[in-house]
Amino acid sequence: MTDTTARDRLTPILITLGLILLTAAWLLWIGRAPICTCGYVKLWHGEVVSAENSQHLSDWYTPSHIIHGFLFYGALWLVARRLSFGWRLALATLIECGWEIIENSDAVIERYRTVTISLDYYGDSVINTMSDVAAMILGFWLASRLPVWATVALIILFEVATALIIRDGLALNVLMLLYPVDWIADWQAARPV
Repeated sequence: MTDTTARDRLTPILITLGLILLTAAWLLWIGRAPICTCGYVKLWHGEVVSAENSQHLSDWYTPSHIIHGFLFYGALWLVARRLSFGWRLALATLIECGWEIIENSDAVIERYRTVTISLDYYGDSVINTMSDVAAMILGFWLASRLPVWATVALIILFEVATALIIRDGLALNVLMLLYPVDWIADWQAARPV
């Protein structure tokens, strides 16, 4: 492998890592907690209606970030197919990190608290955000390896499972954030988790 080829492969990886570090730095700078204010980090936190939701490494919203990776891979394959995998991953990471910064802004946090049932949502911890970005990268990588039918099946499985278990998921979350529907909010409020 020539120096140019090695540099061409290394540059998007370094940019991806840089985007992740800059996102963490920004979130810390705006006052997001590095870890759960409870003082410890759990691998999994399964209680949705909890001040610890979106504070640990993974939770019921982790599948939605894997789906982000699937969707970003598909969209970038359609519109930027000539770019290498590394450059498309860097673009997907830029989009995911941008979303995480917007999602953790005071305006969006207040919107979640106003129009959804996420009354105890105060933003993600930085470690949770980094795990969300890692989940997107996992989804992006899986989409590059799996047949399209398997990726679509996983999206359906994740969305149906989270809808049945916690009465939420990526599609419902986006819908309720952008266009709240009263009967969906009532249904979600009655969730058992």
